Amino acid sequence: MQTYRRVPFSLAFLTGLLLVSFLLTACGSATPATTSTGSSKPPLTNVSIGLGYIPDIQFAPFYVAVKKGFYQEAGLNVSLNHGIVTDLFGEMIAGKDTFVFAGGDDTLVARSKGLPVTDIATIYPTYPVSLIVPDASAIKTLAAIKGHTIGVPGKYGSTYVGLLALLRAVNLTEKDVKLESIGFTQVAALKAGRVDAVMGYTNNEPLQLRRLGLPVRTFDVPNYQPLVSNGIVTTEQTLSSSPALVRAFVQATIKGLTYVLANPSDAIQVSKGFISGMNLTEATDELNATLPIWQSDSQHPLGYNNLATWQAMAQFMESLGLIPANTDVSKAFVNE
Repeated sequence: MQTYRRVPFSLAFLTGLLLVSFLLTACGSATPATTSTGSSKPPLTNVSIGLGYIPDIQFAPFYVAVKKGFYQEAGLNVSLNHGIVTDLFGEMIAGKDTFVFAGGDDTLVARSKGLPVTDIATIYPTYPVSLIVPDASAIKTLAAIKGHTIGVPGKYGSTYVGLLALLRAVNLTEKDVKLESIGFTQVAALKAGRVDAVMGYTNNEPLQLRRLGLPVRTFDVPNYQPLVSNGIVTTEQTLSSSPALVRAFVQATIKGLTYVLANPSDAIQVSKGFISGMNLTEATDELNATLPIWQSDSQHPLGYNNLATWQAMAQFMESLGLIPANTDVSKAFVNE
């Protein structure tokens, strides 16, 4: 969403990055420095997470974990690094961040290019991407998108992968539709009728369009193809050398997520301190739409990585040539 916007991934990482990544791995995953708290308490360990987008209500679990002291209770001093970054994994490998917030599809692509990264907790168990059409559209079924113009930010990221999944579900390809790269202007483009449909985030663009007076319908990707959405990712080196630190960060973040799910109104107030000029109505709408997406099923705890979903996603990505055939997903994630 363009408030919940995943950082675009490139289907072809720069060769130079691959050559230096292993040289820099030790830097990127070293145990962070410690800082004194000025009391008799043990010093806090400095860690950081690259969030890949500007401050937004989608990051409420992190804001709550900071403000409510969950990270401090876990012995951590956490920096939240905001900003649209084109290569989160590269920056983590280079040592800028201890963790990044990225999608499972991004992680598989990165690993296929030789980057040693691992998903340690999936925060969004539901892939929040949809094809969005006006209620009055002639596109009444997913198969009816054939021949229509679809606006996408570009051929990258969650919205593009989600579109490929939807097309494949009805035996179509990119050649069967007219793709138009419109940047992050989905709302304006659909409202003005410049495209017949847009790819966006289930908990963002549909809400904006309805507020602007345009009723819309959505075709939600999870109804057609299992995909792994955003989670906490770190390097294999950090995971192996600092398992207690990794566990502490995940548990404190999940505590923040649990708090948001139980206390959304307070989470809104907490987030105001992190989001300059936050529109209370819009943030509340978005958070309310996001709460169900954050919920795990009754069989698994929050943060759980589902093997079957990872395998289904890998098979889908292999079928389109996004990752090599017979990709082993066993090291792409952990559940400890």
